Amino acid sequence: MKPAWQFWKPLLPLLAAAGVAFGGCLAGSFHFDDYALFSDRAITSHAGWWEVWRPVQTRPLTFFTFWLSYRCGGEAPAGYHAVNLALHLLAVALLYSALSQLISKRAAFIAAAIFAIHPIQAEGVNYIFARGTLLATVLCLASLNLWVRERFWMAAACFGGALLAQEECAAFPVFLLLLHLGLKRTRGELIPLGSMFAFSSAAGARLLWVTSVTSGSAAGFASGSTPWKYLAAQGSVILRYLRLLFLPWGFTVDPGIGSAGVWIPVLAWAAILCLAILGGRRFWQARAGIWFLAGLILLSPTSSVVPLADLAADRRMYLPLIAFCACLGLMLERVDARVLVALAMPLIGISVIQTQVWRTEESLWTQAVQRAPDKVRPKIQLARAVAPPRSLALLDEAQKLAPDDPAIPAEKGRIYLVSGHPAAALRAFGRALALAPGDPRALNNRGVALLALGQPSAARDDFERALAINACLFDARLNLKRVGIDAPPSSACRFNDQEAAALDEAQGAARR
Repeated sequence: MKPAWQFWKPLLPLLAAAGVAFGGCLAGSFHFDDYALFSDRAITSHAGWWEVWRPVQTRPLTFFTFWLSYRCGGEAPAGYHAVNLALHLLAVALLYSALSQLISKRAAFIAAAIFAIHPIQAEGVNYIFARGTLLATVLCLASLNLWVRERFWMAAACFGGALLAQEECAAFPVFLLLLHLGLKRTRGELIPLGSMFAFSSAAGARLLWVTSVTSGSAAGFASGSTPWKYLAAQGSVILRYLRLLFLPWGFTVDPGIGSAGVWIPVLAWAAILCLAILGGRRFWQARAGIWFLAGLILLSPTSSVVPLADLAADRRMYLPLIAFCACLGLMLERVDARVLVALAMPLIGISVIQTQVWRTEESLWTQAVQRAPDKVRPKIQLARAVAPPRSLALLDEAQKLAPDDPAIPAEKGRIYLVSGHPAAALRAFGRALALAPGDPRALNNRGVALLALGQPSAARDDFERALAINACLFDARLNLKRVGIDAPPSSACRFNDQEAAALDEAQGAARR
């Protein structure tokens, strides 16, 4: 048996390089969906440790770790970022350990180094809400380590945990089957592998059910896209991922990918098919081709016919990168070490720059606006992070791109309201309501503007109409209490501790 220091010796430079590349995330802020964590009772309540395991909760294991982070550090972002960084370092160590058993140690080291420092990892490491992807990858890599050591049932158990962290890893058993065929392994692993396929099928069916019954879901039937439109766009998306892998520049949190007629999707998928066929020619005995095919397989759950709200997200490459990096490691195995170091330095530098971009909302969405000037969402998000004059100018630009989008006047109304212009806010909220007549949030927003203009009776009518549409809309329920009306309770509503305290305080203030 080798002493422990011999195992850790090659890992130390890998972990150090990853720390340099992404250590700046510890100074980063929350972003985008991160803020939603603190409005989720399953995370903020004392009983959240078991509430996250409810049948309708997706990614329960990940949300359990969010609950632990909240218990330990409250709403300070550094602790959440520290967990993401630690998961990335653990993934690097597990990847090197697994690949060392499957390919040469030099190729494994090169592959783990690319995985550790590549700038495409920046979104996964810096975006707190991406923790599910990191946690699922760590558990899949733990499963792979057990698999190559022929502890098949323990590997299956680890994969079950990975599905509880993030369902996007559902193709991992296909990846193992590919290794089984390519390496000509024994048949003793086929029954445990079958159980893993069963786990994936059950997780996929459950995810489709949850997204169909959960309001506001951004996947499956509730994504706002048809399966075939989503599949057509994914050809260009996958080519973009591969381009970023080899030419790591042009990163953005919200890439501008839209419909591109008929021929571009066809040509994109034809190019991917050609690459897959080329990979198949070097399939056997763990050559580079098998790892390229494996990367495409691991990418398939987010780039197939099951639509997601966002066409592309760099964090979706985190798990597939374990295979793509193995492919690159084998391709670069005979390259001189000095050349490899020279190639690694720019990768680390770009990762440091991209991590700095992720430090604040303003820098993140400024880059997104620059990289996708024709998209509306980056302009709305940046408008929330900058001063009112600039934010209104951004929203004017967004309105020219999408004149019928109710989110734009709603955001204008919010800015007018906080700037002390309730009459302008009322006009903006009225415009948003005209574009989305049945939106309870639009009704609530107009009620807030009416209340600021000294019209409590009209405001109360809007709050009551909003609650009639959505009895669990916290803002409308809170605002109704502020005007002295106690909305009827609803057993279906679940408010976190902070929201419940705010409702009690508003009710007490109204009585006084």
